[in-house]
Amino acid sequence: MSEIKKLGFGLMRLPQNSANGADIDMEQFKKMVDLFLERGFTYFDTSYVYHNGASETAIREALVKRYPRESFLLASKFPTFRMPAEERVEEIFNEQLEKCGVEYFDYYLLHNLNRYLYPAEVNACHLFDYMKKWKEEGKIRHIAFSYHDDAEHLDQILTEHPEVDAVQIVLNYYDWEEPFIQSKKCYEAIRKHGKHVIVMEPVKGGMLARVPSGAEHILKEVDKDASPASFAIRFAASHEGVLVVLSGMSDLSQVEENTGHMRDLKPLNEAEEGALKELKAQYQKTWKYQCDNWEALDDNAYGVPISGIIRAYNSMFIQPDPFFSAELNYYKSFRSAYDPAFETGDHSALTAKIGGAFDVTAALKEAVQVQLENSFQDYMA
Repeated sequence: MSEIKKLGFGLMRLPQNSANGADIDMEQFKKMVDLFLERGFTYFDTSYVYHNGASETAIREALVKRYPRESFLLASKFPTFRMPAEERVEEIFNEQLEKCGVEYFDYYLLHNLNRYLYPAEVNACHLFDYMKKWKEEGKIRHIAFSYHDDAEHLDQILTEHPEVDAVQIVLNYYDWEEPFIQSKKCYEAIRKHGKHVIVMEPVKGGMLARVPSGAEHILKEVDKDASPASFAIRFAASHEGVLVVLSGMSDLSQVEENTGHMRDLKPLNEAEEGALKELKAQYQKTWKYQCDNWEALDDNAYGVPISGIIRAYNSMFIQPDPFFSAELNYYKSFRSAYDPAFETGDHSALTAKIGGAFDVTAALKEAVQVQLENSFQDYMA
């Protein structure tokens, strides 16, 4: 197969016939697959859990049964966060091969690693050893994992596991320097180890496909014909070492648009990069909690970067689906590094430091409660 075109088809948001996640609109999905391949793109990304477990069987029907195996690349993920007894590891992997209808995965990932799952599940159940064995057996071509945590722990994993070929991270211009998601720092950690980057959430759950009201001119001034989503995807794809940028496309029109502007990828120029920085500032103006001195919140008795918690909360609620936002993968890991007393402490001194922009104690309590109650990481106390 020739060099991979940098747009990947993420199979987490497929078209549905009803509210039931497993009720996938297969006729439309087949047309989406056909157009994606017709335009020269080959990378498909699924998982054991997407669409209530139906994503893997859907790709078997829409792709595997209809096209030669050598004409596409297929990635799937082991459900690390649902870790059963080690005795079931081989069983689950073989089940995935069968559901997808393939004899091997081009990329196989441990799903959603963080500082908790790495020692408690991945190391305890020898998952990287299984991955190496499956690679030796020809059942996977490349070892990888998806990751939701800070750059420090990512560097640790890559140091201890040089056999990894690629890491999948959230990477978009909005989160590039956000303190929770740390797109830039995680990207740099991966590249330091010489590994490829697989990008997820380049359009941040659809948020970056729609610019804030009154800010439409920012992108139009540098390219009047390009869509906001195309800028976001090109930002991710422009970075060295990016293997593929995943887009969770939900209908045929999204496949048409995304493949259209990614067929002949042009890296962002200086003017376009500047426009995206300006646009990030416009998104920030829509936050619930506004502050001119976020750094002041981090100068507190607990030594906790409180600014990151409230910024993450702000970011959640400007996304199309706040309770499916990437931020919810991070908070429980983040809080483990600090004395939890900070969550119920009196932060009135911080309110004064930011000139009363908002009540820091009340805002932090609200942000913590929402992020704890809705976290994706239900396996943690």
